[in-house]
Amino acid sequence: MTTQYRLYGALGSGSAIVELMLAKAGVGYETVEAAPWGDAAQRALLGQVNPLGQVPTLVTPSGTILTESAAIAFHIHDHFPASALLPPPATPARDWCMRWLIFLVAAIYPSFTYGDEPSRWVDAGAAAELRSRTDRWRQNLWRMVEAEAAIPWFLGDTSSAIDLYIAVMVEWRPRRAWFQDNCPKLAAIAERVASDPTFAAILDRHRAAAASPLPGS
Repeated sequence: MTTQYRLYGALGSGSAIVELMLAKAGVGYETVEAAPWGDAAQRALLGQVNPLGQVPTLVTPSGTILTESAAIAFHIHDHFPASALLPPPATPARDWCMRWLIFLVAAIYPSFTYGDEPSRWVDAGAAAELRSRTDRWRQNLWRMVEAEAAIPWFLGDTSSAIDLYIAVMVEWRPRRAWFQDNCPKLAAIAERVASDPTFAAILDRHRAAAASPLPGS
């Protein structure tokens, strides 16, 4: 059992999203650098809490292990409702938020699983093509999100966890410049999140690690 939240993550990865959620909730936490692409010691640490060897992984003060960033978002919102990561239940806004939050994690996020290390899934001769196709498909998916986005936040006047996802994911392929040219509403949401002092330092720290091989290479 731990006295506070412990986040297993990696600079430049999706663990930045969970850091933003915890910051929005005003919750203290400690971080454990455990990059899936790191050294053997980091991978061993991560394997102790997540057999898939994936980040983010969150250990709650009660000792419960949470994987999957959407599950973590639901947990934080339920335990700290003032964080307003999700709209009120049984409202159209909640339904809309749930649809597109799950779209991010179920449609877009997995494209990095296959595209970042294509040689894990196909023979070497097909790796470049898998990378290229997942990159192109991801751009199509982001255009779908752009078409549904409101302003100034994805849901309109109310911020949510979706905005935090966007703020982190625009730093990954196809990168911020592409979003500015092709998904201006999403780029503006990301800039709005980054301008908040609550989030700026977290985003700057992870952005500085953008040269890491995953997920933004």
